[in-house]
Amino acid sequence: MTIILFAVSIYTLQAQDGTKEYVTHTFDGTRIINGHSVETLGAGDLEFLISHRFGRLNGGLYEFLGLDHASIRFGFEYGITDRLNVGVGRSSYGKHFDAFAKAKLLQQRDGMPVTVTFLTSAAVNTLKTSAADLPLPLQSRFTYANQLLIARKFGEGFSLQLSPTHLHYNLVDNRDQPNDWFAVGAGARIQLTRMLGISLEYYHLLPGYFPADRKSPLGIGFDIRTAGHVFQLHFTNAAAMIEKGFIGETTGDWLKGDIQFGFNISRVFRLGNRR
Repeated sequence: MTIILFAVSIYTLQAQDGTKEYVTHTFDGTRIINGHSVETLGAGDLEFLISHRFGRLNGGLYEFLGLDHASIRFGFEYGITDRLNVGVGRSSYGKHFDAFAKAKLLQQRDGMPVTVTFLTSAAVNTLKTSAADLPLPLQSRFTYANQLLIARKFGEGFSLQLSPTHLHYNLVDNRDQPNDWFAVGAGARIQLTRMLGISLEYYHLLPGYFPADRKSPLGIGFDIRTAGHVFQLHFTNAAAMIEKGFIGETTGDWLKGDIQFGFNISRVFRLGNRR
């Protein structure tokens, strides 16, 4: 119902503001590093996204600087309209399947200083339980995330995004732990050349919600844009590539060398005719 209301609002905005000149390419792709950017695909566009994280660099030569271990996610994302996208994915991390809807509510232009996009997602853990464990009901395997992505492009060289985030876990470790967790993310893009940029991303875990062993995810990387492709190479302390994982379950500490090399590769296919 929420997404339907967003879609109606979006069509209304498009009809009223069709002659406005909007700011585009606030970020190079639909992801900053792990998290979503405010960018949405065009109507009829299909994106195939491969995300890969190796193991920790401090594993040394025995673990070949983390290359012996890997976590991967495959995803497909589709633009229903220029402002409404949906997507699905599957991760080796926790054997999760995930789905999301993403609606661009506002777009930067004269008189509107920011772009605002709403993201809602769900993920289900499909790991098998051992014979010694109690059966895990299906509803206990679900986690949900909601984000309001707020970004501004300050000229061609710099963009900044804030990402207030809500996570809901149907199942937590103990009764003293809340089911709803909150964090605030920040991301930035610094454009070096027409094809090359630097990306930064950080999520601050608000106190009182997360277990003591969880760390704030931090990432830095390079974005390389070509026709139809975006290559992102980065270092991060997060192994997961879905919100419940990289925001709520990161335990790696940058100061202890718990750093993982990773990359995202995306390819956009145009399935419909653009107006």
